[in-house]
Amino acid sequence: MRTRLRTKQSVLVATVAAWALALAGCTASGAEPSGSGDKVTLTFLVSETPNLTPKYWDDAIARASEKVPGVTIKKVVGENTPAYAQQLFASGQAPDIFATGIANGLAQKGMLAEYTRDEMEKAGITDFTSGTINGKFYGIAGGAQAIPVVYYNKELFAKAGISDAPKTYSELLADCAKLKAAGIAPFEIGGGGKDTWATVFALASAVAADVLTVDPDWFLKRTKGEVKFTDPAFVAAAKKVQGLTQNGYGDKDAMTRSYADLEQAFLGGKAAMYPMGSWFSAAADKAKRTDIGVFGWPSDAGKAAFPTVSGSGMNVNAKSKNVELAKKWSLAFATDKQNLDLGVITDGNIVTVKDYKFPGNVGAVYKETVSAYDAAVAANATVPAWANITGDGALPPGFSDLMTAANVDLLTGKKTPEQFAQYLDQQYAAAQK
Repeated sequence: MRTRLRTKQSVLVATVAAWALALAGCTASGAEPSGSGDKVTLTFLVSETPNLTPKYWDDAIARASEKVPGVTIKKVVGENTPAYAQQLFASGQAPDIFATGIANGLAQKGMLAEYTRDEMEKAGITDFTSGTINGKFYGIAGGAQAIPVVYYNKELFAKAGISDAPKTYSELLADCAKLKAAGIAPFEIGGGGKDTWATVFALASAVAADVLTVDPDWFLKRTKGEVKFTDPAFVAAAKKVQGLTQNGYGDKDAMTRSYADLEQAFLGGKAAMYPMGSWFSAAADKAKRTDIGVFGWPSDAGKAAFPTVSGSGMNVNAKSKNVELAKKWSLAFATDKQNLDLGVITDGNIVTVKDYKFPGNVGAVYKETVSAYDAAVAANATVPAWANITGDGALPPGFSDLMTAANVDLLTGKKTPEQFAQYLDQQYAAAQK
């Protein structure tokens, strides 16, 4: 299960009107007696992507349902974001279960059901910090992802005379210059149309390195008004990101590519580096690649940023007519061994459920990603994946969409880093009201 920095968090966009059609016949709470004894139908909002295909969801749903008799799941595809969820609740179209973490802004209003620690411990959950809001659990933290790290093409690095991943930001810039001189685009940074959310991974990387390696609680402080986007460290990170694109260190066609096309462009050798969530390892392994490495975006001081978030999805609608059944089914879904295995293989999940061992047929890029994750955890070198936090310190509902649009302006030079930061402060304040 992933919690991506996706302002759409989904590739497929659904409107509230489309939801009304999809949920036709359901009660306002999303629960619907099936008419067959005690059997009930629960609606389940999922996000389908190139990795998480319709078949992936259908098969995973079937396995969980076998463990919870009396439940029929009605899958609905759409956006999994806090802002969109607010619309669904406001219109009476909220489903019973949400696939990915959307707790912030909803839990505080009593819209989401709580899980007890006892319920989660019995299911094998070991992470009791991720996704909590005021110390309460509104999602199931069954796996972690690094969002983002930098994947790089080792063969393209070698062609440019680069022998290893950069350790400092100055080394990263030097590598970019070597790659450009060799006729190789250094970075695949972009995302067009409905996939502009993908443009933000470079910014997320730079902020993690320049801001969060110094102060991991920066975004929690931002919620309290103790820091601002216009503070020098954040502006400096924005300047670095704009500098990459303005200096021609990005694939010139990337800003018009869809998310799927960005992925294929990197796999096809259009650029040497690709800042992306660790779910990319699944796509690389599916392509049977063994020439792709991974590193954390480096700071000026040589601290590698390894932003991580434990997934805290499977949120349950507190107004569902079958809250306890929805929670029971969600726990079964989140901890099913085969579902976990498929999450590893299809989406690069780093599973944190007790006693779990990933399948032996995973590929080289996944293994390298997990190795880097384990090393960062052992060195206490992880930082929060700031735009993907679902609990305390999370971005307010609706803010990510505005940040994404402004980030496109930053990358294209329509906004200066200072203007970008000022805009973010204005919109953050408005979103908190």
